[in-house]
Amino acid sequence: MELTLAPTLRAVFRPQIVGAEHIPANGPLILAANHQSFADEFFIPITSRRQVFFFAKAEYFTTRGLRGRAMAAFFHGLGQVPVERGDMRSAAAVIDVGVRVLGEGRALGIFPEGTRSPDGRLYKFRTGVARLALRSGAPVVPVGLIGTRDVQPPNSRRWHRKPVAVHFGPPLDFSHLRAQERSARVLREVTESVRAEIQRLSGQEYVDAFGSSMKLAG
Repeated sequence: MELTLAPTLRAVFRPQIVGAEHIPANGPLILAANHQSFADEFFIPITSRRQVFFFAKAEYFTTRGLRGRAMAAFFHGLGQVPVERGDMRSAAAVIDVGVRVLGEGRALGIFPEGTRSPDGRLYKFRTGVARLALRSGAPVVPVGLIGTRDVQPPNSRRWHRKPVAVHFGPPLDFSHLRAQERSARVLREVTESVRAEIQRLSGQEYVDAFGSSMKLAG
């Protein structure tokens, strides 16, 4: 895919890249981004020039039939890691899987909002990004994605050729707080530090509520 799909996307969309110097060529790295579109999982790797592993819904890997097998192969090829939604035991397992990926010196992509924005604004972050950072000691590079919502609008499977910008911020190092991983206050403070940087990079309006709750309310 790096030899075929990635060059095609770069050539068609010509994404504006700011702050690429903040991405180390190797070593463990957490790329934390706002979540506007399914297209986000493509634009982060092609602009960071790293193979980026993302968590993906388990349904993408378990659908039956020829289509299901093809979809599973596609997501495996992208480096997706299957997870179950809505299961607290799985949530803990997800952190363990993420720490393992980072322990192998890989780049892990995460959308701390936990779901795509329902209206283009930035929503309250889950603390998973803080748990990953504190347990692994890996730096967090905040990512502000701009324009991807227009590339693939909500409830649409079609992609549109629209301007896209990907802004990478300086790495955030929380390794000095590793011993306080069990502190709810520290987890929220780390999470808010990441959120503030992503908001600065993306320029989005912030909503102090979880995006998933807004979707249910709608």
